[in-house]
Amino acid sequence: MDFEDISVWSLSFSDLEFVHGYRHQTRIGVAAQLLFFRCNGYFPSTLAEIAQDALDYVCDQTGEPAALAGSYKLAGDIARRHRLQILRFLGFRRAGEGEKAALCEYLSEIARSVGANSAELAEKGYAWALQNKVFIPSRAIMERLTRSALHAFSERLLDEICGRMPVETRLALEASLSDPRGQQGFLRLKEDVGAATLDNVLDAASRLEFVQSLVLPFEVVASIHPSWIKILVRRVEGETAAEMRRHGETKRLGLLAIYVMSRRAQLLDGLVDLLIELVHRIGTKSRRKVVNRIAADIEKVHGKERLLVDIATAAMETPEGKVADVIFPVAGAARLKAIIEEHGAKGTLDTRIQTVMRGSYANHYRRMLPPLLSVLEFRSNNETWRPILEALSLVSRLNEDGRRFAPVAFAPEGSIPAKWRKTVIDERGRLNVISYELCVLTQLRERIRAKEIWIAGSDRYRNPDEDLPGDFAEQRDAYYSGLNLTRDAHSFVRSVRDQLEQELLQLNATLPSNDKVRLRWHGKNRICITPFEPLPEPKGLLALKSEINRRWPMTGLLDTLKETALETGFLDAFETSASREALPQAVRDRRLLLCLYGLGTNAGLKRIAAGVPNISYDELKHVSRRYLDGPSLRAACARVANATLAVRNPLIWGEAGTACASDSTKFGAWDRNLMSEWHARYGGRGVMIYWHVERESTCVYSRLKRCSSSEVASMIEGVLRHCTDMEIQRHYVDSHGQSVVGFAFCYLLGFDLAPRLKAIARQKLAIPFADMRGKLPNLLPILSKPIDWDEIERQYDEMVKYAAAMQTGTADPEAILRRFARSDVMHPTYKALAELGRAIKTIFLCRYLRSEDFRREIHDGLNVVENWNSTNSFVFFGKGGEIASNRIADQELSAHALHLLQASMVYVNTRMLQSVLTEPAWFARLSADGDCRLSPTIHSHINPYGRFDVDLDKRIDFELMAA
Repeated sequence: MDFEDISVWSLSFSDLEFVHGYRHQTRIGVAAQLLFFRCNGYFPSTLAEIAQDALDYVCDQTGEPAALAGSYKLAGDIARRHRLQILRFLGFRRAGEGEKAALCEYLSEIARSVGANSAELAEKGYAWALQNKVFIPSRAIMERLTRSALHAFSERLLDEICGRMPVETRLALEASLSDPRGQQGFLRLKEDVGAATLDNVLDAASRLEFVQSLVLPFEVVASIHPSWIKILVRRVEGETAAEMRRHGETKRLGLLAIYVMSRRAQLLDGLVDLLIELVHRIGTKSRRKVVNRIAADIEKVHGKERLLVDIATAAMETPEGKVADVIFPVAGAARLKAIIEEHGAKGTLDTRIQTVMRGSYANHYRRMLPPLLSVLEFRSNNETWRPILEALSLVSRLNEDGRRFAPVAFAPEGSIPAKWRKTVIDERGRLNVISYELCVLTQLRERIRAKEIWIAGSDRYRNPDEDLPGDFAEQRDAYYSGLNLTRDAHSFVRSVRDQLEQELLQLNATLPSNDKVRLRWHGKNRICITPFEPLPEPKGLLALKSEINRRWPMTGLLDTLKETALETGFLDAFETSASREALPQAVRDRRLLLCLYGLGTNAGLKRIAAGVPNISYDELKHVSRRYLDGPSLRAACARVANATLAVRNPLIWGEAGTACASDSTKFGAWDRNLMSEWHARYGGRGVMIYWHVERESTCVYSRLKRCSSSEVASMIEGVLRHCTDMEIQRHYVDSHGQSVVGFAFCYLLGFDLAPRLKAIARQKLAIPFADMRGKLPNLLPILSKPIDWDEIERQYDEMVKYAAAMQTGTADPEAILRRFARSDVMHPTYKALAELGRAIKTIFLCRYLRSEDFRREIHDGLNVVENWNSTNSFVFFGKGGEIASNRIADQELSAHALHLLQASMVYVNTRMLQSVLTEPAWFARLSADGDCRLSPTIHSHINPYGRFDVDLDKRIDFELMAA
């Protein structure tokens, strides 16, 4: 117990005098209630609410044995009388109507900065009551006062927002509600920007132009806690236009204004995504066309390939001869000249690609430029990229003038890269405006992706300085302490260097006796590792699965979801987005379970409603709109994961581990959106769900991602944001989940990255300094250049700042990693991260090559997540496993519902397996097999089909005994 806790739980002389006025049997209870009330502002319901070390400290002060504490009953009349005496001793009075009104008004005032969290607001209320010597008789009264305060502030906020809008803005918002499907209608504002097409760019720009034309009180929104925005935006998202129109004018317009202000940043993000995707698509399609044409030319020009062979043969036979004597007789001067002229006419590859890009852009995509430049405001904090911003202004002016050519002097210096000059500047030295626009857009795309250029008002493409902790300079010690890192850069570098040196020396010493690893001196593939020998299948495992099938045959998948909900209470995580809840809890729970099952199996709400009597599709749709969202589903998944971790029997599963594995699974999905992409490895369009699964098949985090987005960022995000009780210290990934910069960030964030590298044969080991090569004779074939420790030491503080941004959540890992793209090598922090990553990766490789047990541990960990992936198709069986929606929010709901449903199956299977294995005969049978590798993802006894009956009174009997 620290000093602060001791001071809170210390009895003063007057306190001791008061406590000693009671009998010995009640002194501990009186003292504990006194101190608890003084600390919290309310009395405990049971002594279990008081930490045991605090209770022991109270016993020491009163001089009474701790055994007497258990005999004191807080629910009895004696304890109630003691509480009244404590209040008189402390000088507190019971709260009257006046005090309650004052407290409600106070809570309503501070709700602006505290937020919409009722628990935190209640804590502030009790602090006010303590300060004013007022006793709130029950927690139910405080809860009611808190709800009243939240409602009062919400109404006052909406009134303030509505009052600050001019008449024109109000009329425009009313028109949006009256014609919800119009161009600026309510439903159109809710829609995503769609796939990367010209029409969608123009449509998104039109919607954004409408939003920007409104005079909205952004300063009011900036002054309130972000939780208010989330709650009110979620309320609007869950309502139809008709439901919105039923509100009073102030509430209706206030809610819609808040939603539109929040939607502006999302529309900006979507429009920038469309710009990035379209410019990339123009380039890739043009490259593909040019490469195909070159291939076709090579095939159809007769004799060119044969001529090359003849020239090569003649040159090899007479290497010392003259060209005129050796080459010309074979090829002929005229033929060689024709080939040179043909190549010159075709131009270089880059020039040809740019020419094709210009044709595609000029004939179709150029129409998007004026609306884009009118609604997007580009900025940069780096003077290096100022020419691009000036070039955008020039392009806008030239576009308004309708000019096709302009003097080259108009172009800002540095805005035309060398590879674009032939395309942008014609033979007469003029600036080709269309080619110049395309040149600028291509550079703009790269700079936006690297966050060197940002967009005002955007969220994901905001000012990169906002991604970093704003108080890092003032709170530097706290951030270093949170990461468990030393402030001394020299000490940090010395520690890493010593680890690297030690690991290299150990590998060098053990490699000659290691018969599983050998090195080659020549070729690219220099590391050879003997594959694992397959382990024998445990004999008792198949019998155990059969026993599960016999005891719980054809257990309904819906029943596993219901049972998990009843045991873990995860349905409490779902709260209505409306201002009040009218559905009875049993009805709500039944409909929630059916919605979760319909989304998690991909069967859909219509099919579920068709198979359930007395429930309609509209009722399920209403519950889905009002109750289901990403944060709620994440909270429910975390609750199931925590319950699974808590219910495990250590004798069967072993002690709780600190290792986790992650991998992604591709799901087919509708592709008229920005999330779905063509997968280069798996083929077909779809999305990826990135799973984080611990060693015993409990999924602790999931995330929907694009096929091309960084798996390293998803891996780091899952470790930092999983919100379960598990502490992850080691993380297994495959080759796509690691990178050099990823190794560096994982080390700074305090966990080990352990990948299974596909290209292990081509890996190199970095050395701490050049002179160490002589100490590592057995590793010479795979040694690379030394680490630049000076660069790491210079940039140490900046690296910690970026790591702190990831840890505290001021920016997503993907936003941080995007700044350190491989092509962005000029960034000094990138260089330091790359050097640190090389050192940490080498430390890992040394351990990986030295220990077969370590390699098998990684292999087994990844097998667990792959086993989880293989179960996805069993659970997500509807519509052929394809996510049938273009709304990204719906795709995320499907992913999280699948996570929740599969996690529920794992929870129930864990209970079933433990029920069987607690019997001595079965436990002894599997113990004889050694590591039986139990997996709670088994599903041969699960039935995902059939009728969808939800009987909340019918339970799964986990205590079924063998017949």
